[in-house]
Amino acid sequence: MLSLLNRQNTGVRPQHGDREEVVFPVDMPLLTAILMLLALSLVVIYSASGENTALLLRQLVRIVFALVLMLLFCRLSPLTLKRWSPIVYGVGLALLFMVLAYGIVGKGAQRWIDIGFFRFQPSEIMKLAVPMMMAWVITQPNLPSRFPYLTVCVGIILLPVVLVVMQPDLGTAILIASTGIVVIFFAGISWKLIVAVAAGLSAAAPLLWYFVLLPYQQRRILTLFDPWIDPLGAGYHTIQSVIAIGSGGITGKGWLAGTQSQLEFIPERSTDFIFAVYAEEFGLVGVLVLLGLYLFLVFRGLMIAMYTHDAYSRLLAGALSVTFFFYVFVNIGMVVGILPVVGVPLPLVSYGGTSMVTLMIGFGMLMCIQNNKRP
Repeated sequence: MLSLLNRQNTGVRPQHGDREEVVFPVDMPLLTAILMLLALSLVVIYSASGENTALLLRQLVRIVFALVLMLLFCRLSPLTLKRWSPIVYGVGLALLFMVLAYGIVGKGAQRWIDIGFFRFQPSEIMKLAVPMMMAWVITQPNLPSRFPYLTVCVGIILLPVVLVVMQPDLGTAILIASTGIVVIFFAGISWKLIVAVAAGLSAAAPLLWYFVLLPYQQRRILTLFDPWIDPLGAGYHTIQSVIAIGSGGITGKGWLAGTQSQLEFIPERSTDFIFAVYAEEFGLVGVLVLLGLYLFLVFRGLMIAMYTHDAYSRLLAGALSVTFFFYVFVNIGMVVGILPVVGVPLPLVSYGGTSMVTLMIGFGMLMCIQNNKRP
């Protein structure tokens, strides 16, 4: 079955007497690193969930479904992705409006849509839709003058970001904004403009603090500097995760032997704080392996972007790769206490469905672009 999915036309006809070469449209180095991370995911989730076999099987089903979608998307062409960009963006916005009207409320946030046999988080779709739409706009011929063009780009980013902040989901909103900003950066925006925007955001920080951030979000930022000011409240997550990571030492306590996780001191240990469970059980050595796999995926994606033959593919591949790095950095940063606690899972490792599917579709897009790179 895999050989049928992976057979593609290379554009070179075999000579008489020659055997046709079977070519794999999936990027094998990329796929190998992904499969290694998914294997780590199952190992850590089993431990973090208290050896919950049912939860492990659900994650396995999600992984298989996500892999199938990745294989389907890697068979597409970049031209197809470009044509779909406005449609995907429009559908994503419509779903975000549906969340605000009919979304399911869980843990104080309204982020999910329930369609009966499963529920999903539409904001995850925008992590793909925004860079696709931004790359589509930037690569259109006859671009308007500089100011209207930048206004359109900012609007494409801000609209979904505002809708996600209203849910509220600040972590996902930051990641969505970063996907669009990365595309603008790769398109060659002036450094002067970048500095001006950064200065403007810094000046607007008091307004964001008093009129945008909710009280619990403000507490999370304050406890970033000193989590012990609220050790049983906003600072609890950071304190327990740092204790777990530090107790792991060089080689870790061993699989299923982490005291902080097995005694349930670590909150959200199967999802957002699964890195603390992993670091406690596998130590510094295991963390270096995990970070090595993540960095390989990022650099492989950037290499794919470097050798693409069209601007749309280059912008999209670069944005997907750098955003994946932001994804990893934000999760690990909040777990080790250098960033505020936000609802961002550890990519390809945390328990979850929508995030896993979105990431795998993104890697399918990278492989699709790799298949159409210039010689």
